[in-house]
Amino acid sequence: MSKKEQHSFSSVLSINPYKNSYVLSTASSLNVVTTPIYNKDQYVISYLNTKSFINSQIAISKNIPQEDLYDAIYNKAYDELGLDQAILYQIEYIETFNKLDEANRNFHVFIIDPITVGDAFKGAVDKIKYIDYIIPSPLLLKSLYSKDLIEDSGVHCFIYFQENDTFITIYNEKEFIYTKSINYSFAQMHERFCELYGEMVEYEDFINFLSYEDLKTTDSNYKTFIIKLYKEIFANINDILTYVKRALNIEKIECVYIDTQLPSITKIYEMAEVELGIKSSSFNFNYGFISNDSHIDHFHVLMHIYSTLAQKDRYECNFTLYHRPPKFAQRESGRAILISVAALVIAFIYPVSYWTLTYAQTIQYKLLEEEYRNVHNIKTTREAIIKNKEAEKDKVYKLVEHEKEEYLSKKNTLIKIHDVKVNYPMKADLLQILTKDFNTFNVNLESAFYSEQEKSEKSEAYKEFKFGLVSSNDKKITDLIKYLTKTYGDKFHFSINEISYNVDEKLYFGELKVNLI
Repeated sequence: MSKKEQHSFSSVLSINPYKNSYVLSTASSLNVVTTPIYNKDQYVISYLNTKSFINSQIAISKNIPQEDLYDAIYNKAYDELGLDQAILYQIEYIETFNKLDEANRNFHVFIIDPITVGDAFKGAVDKIKYIDYIIPSPLLLKSLYSKDLIEDSGVHCFIYFQENDTFITIYNEKEFIYTKSINYSFAQMHERFCELYGEMVEYEDFINFLSYEDLKTTDSNYKTFIIKLYKEIFANINDILTYVKRALNIEKIECVYIDTQLPSITKIYEMAEVELGIKSSSFNFNYGFISNDSHIDHFHVLMHIYSTLAQKDRYECNFTLYHRPPKFAQRESGRAILISVAALVIAFIYPVSYWTLTYAQTIQYKLLEEEYRNVHNIKTTREAIIKNKEAEKDKVYKLVEHEKEEYLSKKNTLIKIHDVKVNYPMKADLLQILTKDFNTFNVNLESAFYSEQEKSEKSEAYKEFKFGLVSSNDKKITDLIKYLTKTYGDKFHFSINEISYNVDEKLYFGELKVNLI
């Protein structure tokens, strides 16, 4: 919870929806609850097993605005992962920071069908109504780093056996990078054990053996087959770790943290260290909670730690469908009731207020009437002054308008003089230059016309030369136009509609238009 939430809730209730188990914390005490009840001062947290959701990585361009980020991730997840378009998935994400990818932002996305959430939490919601936070189980492990229960950096692998799911999760430099569900939940382990043992063994007997028998000292007939089962599991885990190291470019896994949902006498981490060749440890950290119960699932403890973390110290990834209703004053019905109460209060206050205000208004009217007489006298005097000033202003405006007309007349005269001085020499220079180029390409000039038009409401302004060209070869004309366009294209626009051929004269004719840009 954030600091604000910590002050709002007196206790925290954690839920394992797959075993229908509940743990309540008050201050630093943890206690298993068999019959939870709804309590508005109680913060409720739970998790989703790894096999319940899809996990993948997605890259989004850094050019996408923050307000469009969720839509971009949502659409890309459907496209890249081939999600069923008929299902409206819940999609949450956490950002990872890849210094090598300067063009994109990278995200781990977690995707789940809302029906899966509804099926998992139906029993819990019937009892407690609301669940404030539902987080993917691998992200709970961030709590171990945020609370400094694991202080070392490097690559760490977490393996946790549960009744209906077993997962592998990897953190690098205290940040989540990978997770995978493997087919060795306790239910699946029981099925495989019976295959190895050669006969059906009761599930309760199998679970009791894993919980209360030490593989080092037991004489049970199950011992050999349990060891074979564990070796098979660790061989599968080793293959997965080999793939992950290669895929994610990991040189070395510093430590494996491995444990089970069950109480266990057998030290599984010792077997893991031998089989995997990696330093291993259990989940028996000093969590800082006191409990009267002999064994509490480590995930319950992690959820209670997670609920105490500040927002910046945890991953925000909430899949809950069971939000609390807004506060009374923020609901439509609450606002309607408050307005009704306010209206009743105003109705009672109105008569008293009316008589009080009437008396006050009578006194105020007399004072204002006296003040009005004084102000009216001042107003009459000032209106006479203003009238005289306005008459003087009209005289000045007339003089200004006369001066403006003289100014515009002189300005137009100077513009015409400038146009004559500048444009005519410019036209002569242009004719000289173009005539020289015509001669260079052996193109003769039959005629030359100049026209111009000022801008009006119906047409644009233009200045245009029209040259009648004559040549014995049409290629000379086209080469000439290419040269002129390349050389003077930034100053003039050249165009020719057609080049015609006169059979009698055996000459090519064309009209070249030159527009001043």
